[in-house]
Amino acid sequence: MSRAIEQDSPPVLEVRHLTVRLPDGGDRRHAVQDVSLTVRPRETVCIVGESGSGKSVTSSAVMGLLPRDVLKVESGQILLAGQDITRASPAELQVLRGHRMAMIFQEPMTALNPLMRIGDQIAEVFTFHAKDMDTAARDRRVLALLADVHLPQPETIRHAYPHQLSGGQRQRVMIAMALAMEPGLIIADEPTTALDVTSQAQVLRLLKELSGHHDNGVLFITHDFDVVAEIADRVIVMQSGRIVEQGTADEVLNRPRHAYTQRLLDARPRGDFRAPPLPESAPTALAVRDLTMRFETRSMFRSRRRSVLALDAVSLSVRRGETLGIVGESGSGKSTLGRCIARFNTPTSGDIELDGQSLSSMDRHASRAWRKRVQMVFQDPFRSFNPRLTIGRTLAEGPMNFAKNVGASHADVEARMREMLQLVSMDVSALDRYPHEFSGGQRQRLSIARALMMDPEILIADEAVSALDVSVQAQILDLLESIRERLGVSIVFITHDLRVAARLCHRIVVMQRGQIVEAGSARDVFLRPQSAYTRDLVAAIPGQQGAEATGASAAALAGQQLPAGGSPAFMEARLA
Repeated sequence: MSRAIEQDSPPVLEVRHLTVRLPDGGDRRHAVQDVSLTVRPRETVCIVGESGSGKSVTSSAVMGLLPRDVLKVESGQILLAGQDITRASPAELQVLRGHRMAMIFQEPMTALNPLMRIGDQIAEVFTFHAKDMDTAARDRRVLALLADVHLPQPETIRHAYPHQLSGGQRQRVMIAMALAMEPGLIIADEPTTALDVTSQAQVLRLLKELSGHHDNGVLFITHDFDVVAEIADRVIVMQSGRIVEQGTADEVLNRPRHAYTQRLLDARPRGDFRAPPLPESAPTALAVRDLTMRFETRSMFRSRRRSVLALDAVSLSVRRGETLGIVGESGSGKSTLGRCIARFNTPTSGDIELDGQSLSSMDRHASRAWRKRVQMVFQDPFRSFNPRLTIGRTLAEGPMNFAKNVGASHADVEARMREMLQLVSMDVSALDRYPHEFSGGQRQRLSIARALMMDPEILIADEAVSALDVSVQAQILDLLESIRERLGVSIVFITHDLRVAARLCHRIVVMQRGQIVEAGSARDVFLRPQSAYTRDLVAAIPGQQGAEATGASAAALAGQQLPAGGSPAFMEARLA
């Protein structure tokens, strides 16, 4: 973006002193208070802040999507190409959405209709907003949009359903839908949070490229400062509904003025290899031997079966008190491996041993006990809790289920609940509350407490911090490390965030297409990768485009091939 465009072009969006009121009885009076900002053509403005800072409420207000019975614009203006959205009727807003502004949501699988083909969903935009466009013109435009967002084989993709595409491909479809009517403003609300590093890098490059080609402004909502460094022209930092700092990306990221901004920057995972070395005598707690997992699928309208090889002869081990990181792109098999270890999935072949005892040789009673010894912390704690049960009943559910066999009393379970809440730094009053009454970080702490209620030997954390903002993420990582040290539990940490893995894990396993392509200590795998795939993952980490650690960094960032084994200085710069 040139400075001439920033200074001379009229804004596509201008927010003036916006205040949005919360219902009475909340922790504060306003969700957003006295917020002013502008977005110009070809400009990307990032709003960053923790959960509850007001950034998503701001974007929803711009789109006219605030829940009318809950949130209300109390004062201020939102001018879209000069038209005040706060005074627009529902019919006028429907015209503006699509024509003048469009939104890219965080989770495309939720935003897309699972029963409609991709091409039909894009064409639906023209059905509402370009009714005079004939079928042939719509078909040509759909194919052109799919090609514009660099999806392979547009003619094939248009006939696919959302579940048949990868996460990165689904997000590209959402971008194509947003671009359909050439709106002046695109609002992207955490569009890369759930993506692996390579898909994330591709989507960010695509948004920058399309913003230049189509002259639209982008309002990008995120809690990830690495994404901000990759894509932002200007940055707005929000805290408790107010703007506390704003400026160019260089000013905010490199010379922050506000203490809150500095605290957020300091909370970023830096890949600093904090895990202390384990003693050589540490015994093996978990061993996976030649594990293979095939999924058999059948189309609703076809009798032919299709076999998908999710795991291909995977072998690994985890020592007692060790944190083993499993990293890779979406579809690499890392979550399937975790679910097999936890016995949510039954592998096609191979074996899993816990303290030398083979799962395949266990009888029904011993196999049931396995579930007590291996527990999982899920990515989305809200979905993994029963919303109708209090936290106390949820925490007690597992131990009371096993109490029938081991004779634990209600008093024992209650004492255990209090102990686990104290361990995860939660007040005992949480026992009488429901999941929706807690923040995302608090729910994840409660998820960890629930898993620890069973006194497990193996704790599987499946993308347990990927949806959390940076400060809460840092707290959960510190909590997991503290639990490992105090309880001696082994942790299998599944993630697509390489910096988080480098910070927390002793050893790393890199997976691609159901196979392990590299394994070793966290430092060796990330600083001296032997696999080209691992080097590509490290080079795809966002936010380091200004790094000048070595000559190799510029070459890698320009898309050139890194030397075999990588450059340790370059790799360290990417993780820093």
